Amino acid sequence: MFSGIRVIFEYKRALKFRFGKYIKTLKPGFRWIIPIIETIQKVDIRVITINIVSQEVMTEDNVPCSIDGVVFFKIESPEKAVLEVEEYNFAITQLSQAALRDVCGKVELDTILSKREEMGKNIKSIVEIATKEWGIEIIDVKIKDIQLPENMKRMMANQAEAERSRRARIILALAEEQAAGKLLEAGKLIDQSPSAIKLRLYQTLSNIAAEKNSTILFPFPEEVLPRNHSK
Repeated sequence: MFSGIRVIFEYKRALKFRFGKYIKTLKPGFRWIIPIIETIQKVDIRVITINIVSQEVMTEDNVPCSIDGVVFFKIESPEKAVLEVEEYNFAITQLSQAALRDVCGKVELDTILSKREEMGKNIKSIVEIATKEWGIEIIDVKIKDIQLPENMKRMMANQAEAERSRRARIILALAEEQAAGKLLEAGKLIDQSPSAIKLRLYQTLSNIAAEKNSTILFPFPEEVLPRNHSK
């Protein structure tokens, strides 16, 4: 009698078999089975994590890379997970690896690098088609790491550097254009007033005199400067 005692934890379910035939699913708690005649197989119904080992993938633009990921799933129907598939963990792993190679092999490298979330959703949609029949819910699929060849890394670094240089030159050209426009406006305002010209001259002389090591010579007296705009 004591050999038939079983304790099932809250996060598990137990399938009871009698002479190898499925009878029912036992819920958590203190349970008893008939020794020798009956057996149970426990199933964990918590969220389970499986790593997708690194896969060698050739992208659509013929770039070789190694991609790995992770799958999160949960057993919705313990009966199907045990009776419909042998070793569901191994089956999900193989499905995920095949789906990863299939999805990533149909897109370019830039898409994989910039749209990991979208790639994970596409892999998830492929895997869950088969796992629904097994009573398993695929919660999420994430791409963890993407390994590129060293020559490709150098090329991408050179491309990024060239792009930053291009942007810097564009910004500098825009700054020169704006500065030239402001100088033109200032010149027009100064031309409209002889007094403004003199004030500008005095300011320039003040800046030069601040160095205290320059001698300023005027080739003509200040009185010959134009006193009105017409002159």
